[in-house]
Amino acid sequence: MLAVILLIWQQQRFKAVLGNPLSPKQVRPTQVATPDLGPRHQLTYQQWVDILKQEAKVASEEPPQRLSILMGDSLSLWFPPELLPEDRNWLNQAISGESSDGLLKRLDVFDSTQPEVIFVMIGINDLIRGVSDRVIIENQRQIMAYLRKTHPQAQIVVQSILPHGDEEATWEGKDKLLKISNSRIRQLNQQIQNMATQVGVKYLDLYPLFTNQQGNLRREFTTDGLHLNSTGYLVWRTALQMYSNMEVGSRK
Repeated sequence: MLAVILLIWQQQRFKAVLGNPLSPKQVRPTQVATPDLGPRHQLTYQQWVDILKQEAKVASEEPPQRLSILMGDSLSLWFPPELLPEDRNWLNQAISGESSDGLLKRLDVFDSTQPEVIFVMIGINDLIRGVSDRVIIENQRQIMAYLRKTHPQAQIVVQSILPHGDEEATWEGKDKLLKISNSRIRQLNQQIQNMATQVGVKYLDLYPLFTNQQGNLRREFTTDGLHLNSTGYLVWRTALQMYSNMEVGSRK
């Protein structure tokens, strides 16, 4: 799957260079994704949770078909809506700066929704804040178990933590990133995968798609060595689409 996804990305980039027209819902792969959260930038954490609760309530009262939920931190929050797979409806329940502990405590916000798939990516902010691998894994286990129990009809898909740009990073917290080796993230991802198998949820390994030869986040996929640009989101989108297609195929 890795080679296929990267080939699709290369084709998209080649088309952009040639000036091929893109549909209104597409974003040029070389364009930097600039998050536009409007007034949400000024919200407190609880105010943000309250807004997500209202959005989940709407999805519960008027259930959309083929609902998929994104859960996590700013990486999921800033996923451009126009780059999300179009064959389903999306509810974004991510919060910038979110930790695994914070996510665990607000899972009940969308208990009443009826998702077909729930995609989870969480953990990088824990690492940045110095949380131990043991605590991260335990929080991940509880998140997986809660979602498995509360949404028995849904596919629960836990995604790997992405690498960072190491010395090439320009993010304002670069010094904190440099204290986290990408080899540690790889090892943590392996533990997350093992835990997913034990709990009985799916695991989607995005990590190899985003690394260069040095094992760091590829420069062409990021804005600052931590967050993604639209090229990175295009690769992520392709992975989500291919995963969904394979899951559908395996059920036939």
